[in-house]
Amino acid sequence: MNNQLLIAFSLIKAQSILTRKFDKLHLHGLGLSDFMILYILINSPENKCRRIDLADKLGITASGITRLLAPLEKIGLVAREAHLRDARVSFVVITEIGKEIFDNAKTTAEEVAEDIFPNFKAKELATLNKLFIDLDVNFK
Repeated sequence: MNNQLLIAFSLIKAQSILTRKFDKLHLHGLGLSDFMILYILINSPENKCRRIDLADKLGITASGITRLLAPLEKIGLVAREAHLRDARVSFVVITEIGKEIFDNAKTTAEEVAEDIFPNFKAKELATLNKLFIDLDVNFK
């Protein structure tokens, strides 16, 4: 078996393990995907983003982002905002409640991340981050 396939398998396994470890976010009523959506919105200009851009940043389809956003809209963590110049385009914006929930969950998420990489040095984390940039899967 070639190294590329083994690396791909390792990344898939790592994703499963990471998702399981981030289940602690349920303490705040969020799943990992929910938290990632709120993270993107908090770090977007004016705390808003087009649906298709959210989908792209998460690596999912447009229908996938619609399914993820529906419950977040229902409980008031995000809202829809019409584009001022183009009625075909709408934005997803994080609400004040969404910001509050995100801030509370962020502490838990940071603790989980620190538990996952406890012995990594800054240089090792930078190398790992560069790998994800090179693979064009960096989360920004």
